[in-house]
Amino acid sequence: MVKRRIWLAFLLVALLAFMSGCTQINEPITPESKGFWNQYIVYPLSWLITYFANLFNANYGLAIIIVTVLIRLVILPLMIQQTRNSKAMQALQPELQKLREKYSSKDMQTQQKLQQETMLLFQKHGVNPLAGCFPLLIQMPILIGFYHAIMRTEEIANHNFLWFDLGDKDPYYILPLIAGVTTFIQQKMIMAGTEQQNPQMAMMLWMMPIMIVIFAINFPAALSLYWVVGNIFMIIQTYFIKGPDIKTANSGGAKK
Repeated sequence: MVKRRIWLAFLLVALLAFMSGCTQINEPITPESKGFWNQYIVYPLSWLITYFANLFNANYGLAIIIVTVLIRLVILPLMIQQTRNSKAMQALQPELQKLREKYSSKDMQTQQKLQQETMLLFQKHGVNPLAGCFPLLIQMPILIGFYHAIMRTEEIANHNFLWFDLGDKDPYYILPLIAGVTTFIQQKMIMAGTEQQNPQMAMMLWMMPIMIVIFAINFPAALSLYWVVGNIFMIIQTYFIKGPDIKTANSGGAKK
């Protein structure tokens, strides 16, 4: 399940890169923008950023931080559900392994029997193997919509925040580096020691931060700010949701 979440996160980043090349990304978002995507996702998020910016003397950097936190709070119940389902799936791994060993033959009839027994096991414990994917799939349109709102709200590009212009790249590459470091910490906490058992997951632990740094270096600083704030929120969220599991994994690794 953790591996699936990492690959879905990887897909999200790749989708963000793909969306940056779409023709609409260069079109300003306005109340007159047409289409479901613009009218019901991108423009409301753009309006929300502008609303908070106007509350704080046209401080669009602060507005991005506030809206990022609000969005993360809205999807927090989905993340909690995803974590609970992931824990339930992990608890069933020993029984799933026994079923795989029992039906190790590759013939079709045996594999069908394995699928039937697996589904019965899930039903017995009230676990949906796909439930862990649904929250992330629901989040993706919101997060990509927020990305579009930042990139297509013209006012953002005309303001600065702290040491950088929101519409330009971070001149000192501080935000991209922080985005990479916080992504690494977040992924490390999600994996909670399991990367030692799976080389592919260990590879993803390093690939995701590197990809984020590359994207952040090439994107406007406003988007890097969004990534940093979102990552920090996720680190705090993961600590409170998975705190005991993280401590157990770390103490286990220390003993080894």
